[in-house]
Amino acid sequence: MFKEEKTLCHTALQTALKVGAQKARINFVKSSMDLVNTLDGEVDKLTRCLDSSMNIILFVDGKFGGFSTNKLSENALESFILRAVDTVRMLAPDDARDLPARERQIQGSLNGRELGLYDNYYEKICADERRDLALNAAVWPSKGKAWKLISEEGEYSDSLDFSYVIDSGGLEALHCETRFSYGVEITIEDFKGRKYSGYWWDSSPFLSELKSAGIGGKALEMAIGQIGAKSIKSGKYNMVVDREVSSKLFSPILAALNGYSIQQGNSFLMDAVGKKVFSEGLTVMDCPHIKGQNGSRLFDSEGVATREHAIIEKGVVKEFFLNSYTANKLGLSPTQEDAIRPKLMPYAPDSKKTLNTLGRDDLMHLCGKGILVNYFNGGNSNTATGDFSYGIEGFYFEDGKPVKPVSGMLVTGNFLTLWLDLLAVAADARPCREKLIPSLAFKDVDFSG
Repeated sequence: MFKEEKTLCHTALQTALKVGAQKARINFVKSSMDLVNTLDGEVDKLTRCLDSSMNIILFVDGKFGGFSTNKLSENALESFILRAVDTVRMLAPDDARDLPARERQIQGSLNGRELGLYDNYYEKICADERRDLALNAAVWPSKGKAWKLISEEGEYSDSLDFSYVIDSGGLEALHCETRFSYGVEITIEDFKGRKYSGYWWDSSPFLSELKSAGIGGKALEMAIGQIGAKSIKSGKYNMVVDREVSSKLFSPILAALNGYSIQQGNSFLMDAVGKKVFSEGLTVMDCPHIKGQNGSRLFDSEGVATREHAIIEKGVVKEFFLNSYTANKLGLSPTQEDAIRPKLMPYAPDSKKTLNTLGRDDLMHLCGKGILVNYFNGGNSNTATGDFSYGIEGFYFEDGKPVKPVSGMLVTGNFLTLWLDLLAVAADARPCREKLIPSLAFKDVDFSG
């Protein structure tokens, strides 16, 4: 991060205190991104994005306000902060707002590279190399006996992100990471003119670890697998959910544990802390300090130090996600504002394999027969009740092996019931995802055609 930008943040903090704020926090974010979009084996569009902004949190005479600006000259900031302080003075008092206690905040995160998320090669990569990376994974043109490829859209990107936070209580912390990503969406057409799509991607903090070569082929394979898909008889089936879409069933749990949902009474997990509300097979750890994986963080937006800990242990909810505000509103002790890198621990009581080697296919063998879901197609869920209804695509399987593709069906239920019927959790979460949610298996799930 540039020295002058750090200096500007400290100047903004001192200005806020000088013109009337008793406390203040400054969050500065800066990012750059280069993208190469391809269409049908050729470069379609080149994009370069640069962005810098400063978020200014002010505590003035018992009142609170948050402001953001991208006008980052010293003169512009001084005028902006003066008007912001005057605005806060017009607001109603809010005694639930405060800075976190200093002992809860991160110490010693000053170079931003403690988690090993910065690739020095980012400074050397050139336009020609970006172009080659975007084009070399293309599968255009391709054709099979029962299908033809009608569209291939690819996107390569690399980015650099800084975030710097200081406050009037003595906090100073920096986070820095690079990210290299590539994704492809394939559309094919069968001999009856029906179209099917498949998508695959990969991402890494390091270009050398980006597995781009087979991405187009994987997306094509997924599209081909959908040919002839149709609904099957409605009923209760064992369900295996592929790791690519399993977060659809777990993210609502995280949302229900969020302090804002609890404070607003909009959660199906109200008063759940300390209670066993899920299957004993559900243990979720927050693992925010995994080195070399995008999404790892030493601190949250308040500067609160993250830590490895259990969110759910053998079905028992261990904590809500409470920042300083929601904790004060609820009269509870603060934790951290959100799960940083939640990781579901492997579970399969009837498996003869080592738990840490379990994959999606192993879950299908454990279930014997059922429906493999590899795509959710629309639908909704209710944060207050836990009810859900999602369209799905996937495969009906028997003896642990796919038999025929399935589409045009709905899976319905309630998250509390669903997770009590958890059969198994694989160990195949992709490290390129910020939430480490693996393939999952459930029993007796309602499907309708």
